[in-house]
Amino acid sequence: MADAHFLAGALTSAMLVLLSTTVVVNGLYEDQIKKFDWRSMHVGAAKHIHVDLNHFQPRLLLGTHEQVVASICPKTGEIGWRQVLEQKARGDIKLLQVSGFADDSSDTAAAPVGTHLGFDMLTVQGHAPALVRGWNTNTGTIEWEWSVMPLNTERAQDAHWFYSNSLLYHVVPTWRSHLEVTAYFGTSGHTTGSTSKIMAAWIKPESCLLSGTFFVCVDGKQLISLDLVAKSTQVIATTLDTEPTSKVQALAGLNGVLVVNRKLVSVNKAQTVCDTLQSSSYAVGTFNYRKIVAYGDLAEGVLKIKAAYLDNCAPVPELDQSLTFNADYGTPSLRSFDCKLKRNGDGKSCLFVFSTSAESIVAVQQNRVRWVREEALANVVDSQFIDLPLADSEGTLENEMKGKSADIASAFLRRITTQAIQIKSLFLHVIGLGPPPTDTQRAGLVRDSFGLHKMLVLLTRSGKIFGIDNIIGKHHWQLYLPNVVGFGNDENMRLIVQRTSKHFPLQPLCTIVAKDLSTGNGVLYRFNPITGRAAEGGLLQLDYQIKQLSLLPEAEPDFVKGILLLDATNKVHVHPKHATQLADGMYLYTADVKTSELAGYFVKYAGEKLSTTPIWTVHLCGHNNEQKIVAVAGKSSIEHVHSQGRVLGDRSVLYKYINPNLVAVITQAPDALHKSILNLYLIDVVSGSIVFTMTHRKVRPPVHIVHSENWLAYSYYNDKVRRTEITTIELYEGKTQANSSVWSSLKAPMMPLVERQSYIIPTVVEALRETITERGITNKHVLIGTANGAIIEMPWALLDPRRPIASTTQGREEGAIPYIPELPLPTENFINYNQTIARLRNIYTAPSGLESTCLVVATGLDLFVTRVAPSKTFDLLKEDFDYILISIVLVALTSGSLIVRHLASRKLLKQAWK
Repeated sequence: MADAHFLAGALTSAMLVLLSTTVVVNGLYEDQIKKFDWRSMHVGAAKHIHVDLNHFQPRLLLGTHEQVVASICPKTGEIGWRQVLEQKARGDIKLLQVSGFADDSSDTAAAPVGTHLGFDMLTVQGHAPALVRGWNTNTGTIEWEWSVMPLNTERAQDAHWFYSNSLLYHVVPTWRSHLEVTAYFGTSGHTTGSTSKIMAAWIKPESCLLSGTFFVCVDGKQLISLDLVAKSTQVIATTLDTEPTSKVQALAGLNGVLVVNRKLVSVNKAQTVCDTLQSSSYAVGTFNYRKIVAYGDLAEGVLKIKAAYLDNCAPVPELDQSLTFNADYGTPSLRSFDCKLKRNGDGKSCLFVFSTSAESIVAVQQNRVRWVREEALANVVDSQFIDLPLADSEGTLENEMKGKSADIASAFLRRITTQAIQIKSLFLHVIGLGPPPTDTQRAGLVRDSFGLHKMLVLLTRSGKIFGIDNIIGKHHWQLYLPNVVGFGNDENMRLIVQRTSKHFPLQPLCTIVAKDLSTGNGVLYRFNPITGRAAEGGLLQLDYQIKQLSLLPEAEPDFVKGILLLDATNKVHVHPKHATQLADGMYLYTADVKTSELAGYFVKYAGEKLSTTPIWTVHLCGHNNEQKIVAVAGKSSIEHVHSQGRVLGDRSVLYKYINPNLVAVITQAPDALHKSILNLYLIDVVSGSIVFTMTHRKVRPPVHIVHSENWLAYSYYNDKVRRTEITTIELYEGKTQANSSVWSSLKAPMMPLVERQSYIIPTVVEALRETITERGITNKHVLIGTANGAIIEMPWALLDPRRPIASTTQGREEGAIPYIPELPLPTENFINYNQTIARLRNIYTAPSGLESTCLVVATGLDLFVTRVAPSKTFDLLKEDFDYILISIVLVALTSGSLIVRHLASRKLLKQAWK
């Protein structure tokens, strides 16, 4: 008995040891990492740039408009390290100061002996509070920080900071009254004394800036300035030759020097400048131990860089450079430069760094572009996956199959002719006399068998367009549209596909719809998304403002879908114009974010003209006009619904309420009792009827919504319990279907049955998007982008509003999971595993040629492209599929069947002779 107890104890101990050493790992196989996905990292549009080539570790330090501090390798342009700061106003970089490079060149920020309060770089960000941080630029770590909380947060938004003689000055203006200047010890944050108050009734918010230690305001033909560190404050008036025609800018590196009408003007009597120079951009540095000013200008596609000594304004011929500058980079502006001795000791080599209007960062060295960082990709506003063109042989075959023949003989003759042409092309190609490959074929841009290889077209905030290979991430082409912006109501520019690549030999066609920055009128730019070249006339300037747009459902004989535009006067226009007649019978709707008003219009074609008729209006602003629209979501125009119903546990069918005209609108308003209220409206935008409405109390934005088939899911922040929640809704017609073939909003069935449920998600949601496939057969999953840069693939079964509270027989028959309020976030559902996406803002999905696979691109500060298979790759063989084994089995079965057939025939023959 004792032996039995001893044996049982030993087995238990062994099991415990085994379990303690067992590690469960969920993730990708090692050989799959970065095989089906790629990521590109960015820092954003440059705001502060400093180049230092003579440091023991050459560096290019950046502070960007996207609240990022980074170090770039000056040789390659690759990111050495990057720190993403707080978002919005809290992370806005007000000052970036590099140690030893203040206006006084002898000023350093080295740490005293025995302390750790030195810094390589100092930054000031935000205003309430303002954070002052000291950085180690070798590792990108924060050495120390301190903060300042202003008494008046409204005035603190206009505050300025500057660093001089180891002191950090905080300048808070009170417009048309005075300036408050406070000095701090830069590394400790202790004040040097009380705040000084300088009377200045002439300061205005629209005409003042800080130049070194001087606070300068423009007043007609005068510059009125104050030296904020002088012992006795005096108003200095500097007369200009002409009134400034553009914005006055401060020249970094020189105290009290500004750029006015392309010339240098000094308000500091101790600082002389070369007032004969004229340029659009300047930068200050040293060369041969003398201070110089370099300037660069672009003229007729040629960038010319020159420099002059500041002490005598003599030119520096060693720094003269001239090079061809690509127009797609945008208009350059010289931001910083530095020089170092060449390796062979023969003179110096200088690196000039430019920022451009297209949000690119360009490094120029020795009369050539050393490297380019396309930081416009940090602000993508729209995206499309475009099918690649067919190869010549496949295109010829498809063109033949499209042809219509009157009889079999003509079809057979055409088949023989096609094969003869293919054989001729093959022979000429073998002997080297065939036609040369096209540009797209040479670049490998040919459609694959499964439609997984596509052209990813990205539209950015600056008006730059990129054509990127979705498999390897190569930039095949880029375009830049200057002076274009998004629309009102916070609507971005749009990228529309008017013709796909499926219509061989016709080329695909895409259109950019934007607003002209100077006139406010609409702009259309038509181009080929495969080659990036202009098409159909390229740029088209419209003479009206765009209020709404829609793509016509019907195509012309050349397979181009027209764009229907509604202008500010409610007149409609169609491009191309010969598709005007196809707009007859169209319905449009508009949503005004400010007034929370929705309006519907009917488009009619009569007398060779189009006209609009207002047919309904919905006011969602509430009785006190406080309701504001925060989200509007319609259904994807390329979505296919495979199943019209859902099979219940009793084998009956619950039919889906599939209304293609249904739009979800969410409004938000403050409330005295509940703090904040969110209202959800489901509106049929053809008839204007409100199908369903629901109210959430004590919740507030950010709101993200996805709308597909008969369901929608949206996330919000619950202020009462301080957590993020997701609410899902499903709409059903019931167990009888009104019409199984045609939907009509004008003869809609009764109000739908609504299933709804809410779930808790233990993270902050930044984006929602549903997966989409070619025929809609594959299960729907919801892609959830989180604040920590992860993308979670959430099955709809976990978000299903019909999940039963308790496990029942009917629920088990339907395959419904019992309801649990918390949504699980297993690591194996992170489709970007450890490829974190900084500042994730949006997720775009598109179908591939495989029904099981959906293509995904996630945009933010970084760019991530991958593919997902919600129902696994049921239509594709696995990578480890044993082809040899299946071949052996097939050969064995075929041989066996032949042998058995022969034996059976012999047996029958013998039986017949008996």
